[in-house]
Amino acid sequence: MKVFITGGTGFVGTTLTLKLAEEGHEVTVLTRSVKGHTAAPQGVLYVEGDPTQKGPWQERVADQDVVINLAGASIFMRWNDAAKKLIWDSRIQTTKNLVEALSAKKGEEVHLFSTSAVGYYGFHEDEVLDESSPSGEGFLAALSREWESTAIKAKDYGVHVILMRFGIVLGRRGGALQQMIAPFKWWVGSPLGSGNQWFSWIHEQDLVAVFLYLVNQKKTDGAVNCTAPNPVTNRELTRLLGEVMGKPTFMPAVPGFVMNLMLGEFGSVLLKGQRVVPKKLLDAGFRFSFPDLLSALNDLLG
Repeated sequence: MKVFITGGTGFVGTTLTLKLAEEGHEVTVLTRSVKGHTAAPQGVLYVEGDPTQKGPWQERVADQDVVINLAGASIFMRWNDAAKKLIWDSRIQTTKNLVEALSAKKGEEVHLFSTSAVGYYGFHEDEVLDESSPSGEGFLAALSREWESTAIKAKDYGVHVILMRFGIVLGRRGGALQQMIAPFKWWVGSPLGSGNQWFSWIHEQDLVAVFLYLVNQKKTDGAVNCTAPNPVTNRELTRLLGEVMGKPTFMPAVPGFVMNLMLGEFGSVLLKGQRVVPKKLLDAGFRFSFPDLLSALNDLLG
């Protein structure tokens, strides 16, 4: 199949691109600069363009069987008005431009995998959330709703739309894990706030496997929770990180007001969280290589 990817040079996108190419798919990766990508792997083509802006790159989309949208500015920063606008526009404008490009595919079979986030559900305590749970409140919930509703407009052209609601992706070369382990290297790893907030996560290898599974299956549609089946509390996450890294976690919890002072509104995301399970994937028979956090951390950090 021909696959077009935005965000394909990120730490998830890079691995996914290589796996798709290894399986014999023709992969086109949109990047803001082709410099540094002159020696592309076999089966991979890099094209230059800004996904938040209309441009010649959109013509490439009309020739694809599968479109995977991974583009979006990192949310791991202090949230102020400028940061929130960057986070919002990088996702919504990119998705609008992709849907516009897909209008040329009207009447042809094409699959759009549009990233979303478990932030869609808002903040919850111990309630278990699956794909049937309603959306919640807060910036991430509003962003995810708009992100998904923008992607769903591609259905007007007959496009098969899958909404990939990511948990926190744990990987070796980037993402949240590298920021999480930094305090432990200095022996100051500790829970955040109450430590009772839930942490919904997924190993990068399992996330890539989910994409490959759904690309080849071509049956599942709508929202799919891309999380491991066993979320943990922040306190349990802290304990397991300390165990795997050989660093005792004796420091007192970081007070919530300190998190909010450091990170602004983003502090609330780390202090509240949600307990999300991948019901659709489990019901479909998908097998996780890393269903529990200890096995994931041992693989990534051991």
